[in-house]
Amino acid sequence: MNIKKSLFVIYGQALFLYLATHFRYMKNNLLIIGFLLIAMHLSGQKSLKFDFGSGDLEKGYLRVDQKTLYANGLGYGFDFTAPPKAIKFGKDPLKGDACVSDHGFYFSMEVPEGNYRVKLLLGNGSKPSQITVRGESRRLFIENQILSKGQFTEAVFTTNVRYVEIDSTQKVRIKEREKNKANWDHKLTIEFNGAAPSVCAMEVEKIEDAVTVFLCGNSTVVDQDNEPWCGWGQMIPRFFDDKICFANYAESGEAANSFASAGRLKKILTKIKPGDYVFVEFGHNDQKQKGPNDGPWASYTTNLRRYITETRAQGGIPVLVTSMHRRNFDDQGKVVNTLGEYPDAVRKLASEEQVALIDLNAMSKILYEAWGPKESIKAFVHYPANTFPNQPKALADNTHFNSYGGYEIAKCIVEGIKKALPELSVHIRLDFTDFDPAQPDPSATFTMPTSPFIEFEKPDGN
Repeated sequence: MNIKKSLFVIYGQALFLYLATHFRYMKNNLLIIGFLLIAMHLSGQKSLKFDFGSGDLEKGYLRVDQKTLYANGLGYGFDFTAPPKAIKFGKDPLKGDACVSDHGFYFSMEVPEGNYRVKLLLGNGSKPSQITVRGESRRLFIENQILSKGQFTEAVFTTNVRYVEIDSTQKVRIKEREKNKANWDHKLTIEFNGAAPSVCAMEVEKIEDAVTVFLCGNSTVVDQDNEPWCGWGQMIPRFFDDKICFANYAESGEAANSFASAGRLKKILTKIKPGDYVFVEFGHNDQKQKGPNDGPWASYTTNLRRYITETRAQGGIPVLVTSMHRRNFDDQGKVVNTLGEYPDAVRKLASEEQVALIDLNAMSKILYEAWGPKESIKAFVHYPANTFPNQPKALADNTHFNSYGGYEIAKCIVEGIKKALPELSVHIRLDFTDFDPAQPDPSATFTMPTSPFIEFEKPDGN
């Protein structure tokens, strides 16, 4: 669809579909959203624009202060936690005020599913600011932006919003643990975090021009909603420009067959357009299937071939990713392969089908051995009891990453993209430097603010 159409048309079409398929979800906010769409159409706006703070309101923007709460039924507002404080420090309508805090806060808005370009004006005229921006289920977009007093910057990224509805009769069969995840609700949520987050303005535009990278996988890939867990799929958006949008459909416990049977692959195939990518990384859970027709050279290969065939049928570009190792070392500090022949099956299939391959299995071996048994603990969910509030027992997980581990694995994926997908690598952000798994970033230099939501239960498929 031409992005020059007004959002009234774009949102209106989605609104009618939305009403036809799930009217019951719209009881409280339907009229408000409808009036908002009409107002946007009359004003000629092509996007939702929000002016944060207590100063003068910029023309064409919606005012946002500490009283703008999502719970009030506006269809947008501060969500989940205590709102920030609205302040004024100048006369400029946008750069003269902001919403600021000393802790993380969330802003949500109800929108149709699709890809959205988000433009932020960040900064504070009264004191320095330090800001990390994530979206939906902790997808990283802006990392540790440090601004001096009176310094402002514009940040742009693209994110994906999805619904469980496939069509008027079918839904993705999500797990009980997913029902409260920000990824599957009917809104776009932005998290502002860091030592001193400050936002002056935000513009949100539904777009059709971004290349979408769909991610299929398990708990090592998934957008983990809660600390201290992290998949590489929620870290990788940070390394790409706003022409690329990652849509992470991965979920804990999934294998190649269960992912498809839950309707996740079908949902992707209804959204994919020619030139989009489908990254496929399974193996950890597939190897636990012990039926007579299971195994790396049987059902696993057959299931992966289905992803390739059906993606290509829609004009998409399939990409196979070998599974990273588990954290398992021998007495000499070398990684022990616990995945059997599953990575080799992926390599062979990629060669047979002439599909791009990212050999994360090989890179993770180099990465883990560079860390060694002791330092590698810092990349996984290993925490003594009482590290987090209300944590009575120690956490010791050698499969799932924390934010540092997910970040380093995501960098391995970016390196794999540079080698296997040059047409996609041109969209890697300029601040990304070459990453050598043999020389990982020191854990002591990694800084990532903690989100307020914590969970101690291990993800499915450990």
